[in-house]
Formats: sequence, structure tokens, C-alpha cells
Amino acid sequence: MNISFFLFIFAAMFEKEIEEYELIRQEYQQKIAEKMGKQQWMEYNEILFSAHSCAIEGNSFTVDDTRILREQGMAMIPVGRSLLECTEMADHFRAFDYMASHLNHPFDEALLKEVNRLVTEHTLSYRVPGAIAGEYTTEDMAAGDTVFGDHETLIARVPHLMASTHKALDDGQHPMIVAAKWHGYYEYLHPFRDGNGRTGRLLSNFILLRANHPLLIIRLEDRSAYISALKQIRTDGTDEHLISFFFKTAVSRMKSELSQKRKNSLPTMFF
Repeated sequence: MNISFFLFIFAAMFEKEIEEYELIRQEYQQKIAEKMGKQQWMEYNEILFSAHSCAIEGNSFTVDDTRILREQGMAMIPVGRSLLECTEMADHFRAFDYMASHLNHPFDEALLKEVNRLVTEHTLSYRVPGAIAGEYTTEDMAAGDTVFGDHETLIARVPHLMASTHKALDDGQHPMIVAAKWHGYYEYLHPFRDGNGRTGRLLSNFILLRANHPLLIIRLEDRSAYISALKQIRTDGTDEHLISFFFKTAVSRMKSELSQKRKNSLPTMFF
């Protein structure tokens, strides 16, 4: 059985989630994304996504810190933040810009390696002397309380993962399910020495943006639920929890911003 068959089964399993997601997505596109304009909407997303994606990995930048750095560059380092954190965030901006401007690129290893290279370009040598940004790890990996498998065995599976995902996108499978399934298996393979989480979240959004869907932003406060869903792929052998988490996170984000829009459109008493 091929990946398209499995994605068809998952689409049936998550029929209610897809229906809710598509309903709120239509309203979100009309009232938020289109009204904001493409450039401003992407800038807003880049700041919000970069802040939370890096924070999940331990970066202390707030959304406001991230906005200041994005607008003023390295000439304005927010108070209390380290140069390493600033550099990591600047690298993430470059990776995001590359990802968002290359949506026609095949979903392949070249794309994967280039995004990881940009994500880790100016910090990898500090964290792992001798490692090369954008190249697969030459050692077995561990993260938190997780010990990953034999790195050579896992890396050998990357080409099939990329090719299968590319085919699923071409076959018109629901992009949220494709993004979640790709992300879960990619993090299971953990092929790079550093930046696997940031790279994975960037390319999950590549899948969504290519299908003209809003970005998925996993907030720092949802980190525990996110990590738990990833771990269940290894412990339970299923990615249903991660797919459910992706849908829930996307819907929650869109509902929150629509609520803000309605609230901030109400008349205000000045006197």
C-alpha cells in the first residue's frame, strides 16, 4: 500500500477536523489575510512564527524582540538577549525568506538541506565545532530524553520521505495531513546535527503555503503538547495525535485572530 492510500484513510478519519478547518480557513483568508495584504501578512507571520519556533528550542526572544530585530537588524540587539540568540534569529529569518520565496522548488533533499543550512549557518560552529551546516549528521543523535536510532539507517530513509511527500502534494491530498505526517516522520529521522525542529517546522509551512493555506504557528505555550504528540509516534507507532494537534493548533490560531479582529473593530468611547 502506498502513501496516497494511507493519506486517503487519514482524510476519512479526520473528516470532521477537515470540515471545521476549511470553514474557519475560508473566513480567515477573507477577513484577515486578504484584508491585510500579502506583504504585511507575510511579515506578520514571519515575526510570529520565528519567535515561537526558536523559543521552542530555548531562544528567549519575545515576539516584540523578534519584531525589533527584523526591522532594525543586528544593529539593535534587544536588552538582555545574547548575541548567539540574535544570530540564531537572524539565520531563521533568512531560512524563512528562502522557504517562502521558493514555493515552486521540488520537495526534495536539496530543499531540505538548504533550509537547514540557512537555519544553522552562523550558529552551528559554536554549538558543534567541525559540523557542516546543511549536511547530515555523522553521529547518532539524542535530544532531551530521546535517543534516536542509527544515524546512517535513518538518513537512508530521507530520500523516500521527500519523494513520497512530493507525490502526495501532487496527488492533491489535504495539505494539513501531509504537513503533519511529513513533520512527524522527519523529526523521527532527525538527520541533521542541529536545527531539526526549526527545519521541520519551516518545511511543514512550505507544504501549507504552497497550497495557499495559512502558516501553522506552534506557540511556545503549546510546546509540551507538541513534544508529547511527536513522542507518541515513537512510543505508540501512530501519528494520529500529531495530525490532531496540527488541526487543533491551526484552528485555534485562526479563531483567536478573528476574535481579535472583531473586538478591535468595535466602536470605542473616547469621552
